[in-house]
Amino acid sequence: MRILLVEDDAETADYVARGLTEAGHLVDRASDGREGLILASDGGYDALVVDRMLPKLDGLGLVRALRAAGVKTPALFLTARAGVGDRVEGLEAGGDDYLVKPFAFAELLARLNALARRPPLQGEPTVLRVGDLEMDLLRRTVARAGKRIELQPREFRLLEYLMRRPGQVATRTMLLEGVWDFHFDPRTSVVETHISRLRAKVDRDFGAELIHTVRGAGYAIRAPGG
Repeated sequence: MRILLVEDDAETADYVARGLTEAGHLVDRASDGREGLILASDGGYDALVVDRMLPKLDGLGLVRALRAAGVKTPALFLTARAGVGDRVEGLEAGGDDYLVKPFAFAELLARLNALARRPPLQGEPTVLRVGDLEMDLLRRTVARAGKRIELQPREFRLLEYLMRRPGQVATRTMLLEGVWDFHFDPRTSVVETHISRLRAKVDRDFGAELIHTVRGAGYAIRAPGG
């Protein structure tokens, strides 16, 4: 395989590059996210190994930019951040796998080989739709029935979480982890407050309700009649 390694720690980069080369792979290296993005943009690699914390452009931003440009090269994140929310964030940014430092090289090699065996992924959608509600992930805009809806960043993130799972119930715990990165219950009304604000902007002036409370469970977004 031809592999791009994007890692700013020289010791780690030397270790990984040497192991991959000894395993018969061709390895190019980049020491920051911006350089990695430039090298990976032509889609000429079989796999990317990307450190999450990088100078100039972090690993999440690098992979998001590639996916937005239509580059589907499988990407494996290397990171010292082991939380569930961190792994979910990496995967939702467009990563294909996630390996926590310190790691065994044999596992890294096995995961890269597994990625190479996967069938090509379909392109990630850049526009989400539920009924007449539309979210453009690239322009970071939301409109319903053609009318622009202005959202605060956290409101946008909450709505995106729901729209990526139309018809599915999102529990309070899921939303706290996925939107606020809380891995405990802070015993505040932050979820309820933001859901209320979203409803005021998304539903109030449009007749049909899209955001629903599922009693005893959580919240869901679905098109009328869905």
